[in-house]
Amino acid sequence: FRSIDAHTANVQAMRRGWHTMSQRLPVPRGITRTTAVIASCDAEWLEPPAAPDGKVLLYFHGGAYLMGSCATHRPLVSQVIRASGVRALVPEYRLAPEHPFPAAIDDATAIYRALLADGYAPDDIVVGGDSAGGGLTIAMLLTLRNCDEPLPGFVFLLSPWLDLTGAGESMRTRADRDPWFQPDAMHLVADYYCREDQRSDPRASPVFADLHGLPPVFIQVGEDEILLSDSTRLADGITAAGGEVEIEVWRDMWHVFQAFAPYVPEAQRAIAGIARRMQPALAAQRT
Repeated sequence: FRSIDAHTANVQAMRRGWHTMSQRLPVPRGITRTTAVIASCDAEWLEPPAAPDGKVLLYFHGGAYLMGSCATHRPLVSQVIRASGVRALVPEYRLAPEHPFPAAIDDATAIYRALLADGYAPDDIVVGGDSAGGGLTIAMLLTLRNCDEPLPGFVFLLSPWLDLTGAGESMRTRADRDPWFQPDAMHLVADYYCREDQRSDPRASPVFADLHGLPPVFIQVGEDEILLSDSTRLADGITAAGGEVEIEVWRDMWHVFQAFAPYVPEAQRAIAGIARRMQPALAAQRT
């Protein structure tokens, strides 16, 4: 695998390159796939054997808000649901630059509301996301909270991109260690998604948000990535707001290393940890 050079690649080339790379990763056997349309977005249902009715993982793919699809994230999400035993919905929210901020947030919120309208109880929904999908997850939660709408029972984030201003200290301290990204490239891709004056908006950069009232959040992040402090600052903010959060910083790991299961042992252990936390959250009966 090679990182995609944001300085030289146009958006279509970056999308094609990531799609090609992702197809080298295996999908576990026994996962069934069904296409769907939900809240006007194309989507894919992924289901492991004997998945229980009424429980769902809503997963928002990463890709800097301008790349990613059901196909690029099918291997990763399939690994998670094989471990957890829960079906997943992976939507293709609108991407920038064709659909800039806040189109993706509008789609994510509409998709979650559609699950509620279809009869899923909030406590029976887990929401997950990696990279930009992690930022999108928090932005959706903030939107729902601000509208006094019911929130999902549990959330997990993998290397979430939560600060489009690039103000985190790890943008400097991890710049020589991150095998995928450089700080100046992150600014370039952020330009595709939103204007510079929008980057500190809490929906674009949730590290600047009031984080009270969120459901339990579990974060996994690599020690070597420039986005490390996005995760640590979010965790600190949730704690300060009186919320429940757990963060794991994985030594010598990179951005969304979980995608490399089953080839990387740490990725396998990380996914097993996600599953261990999802299952009791979905089994809990809240009043």
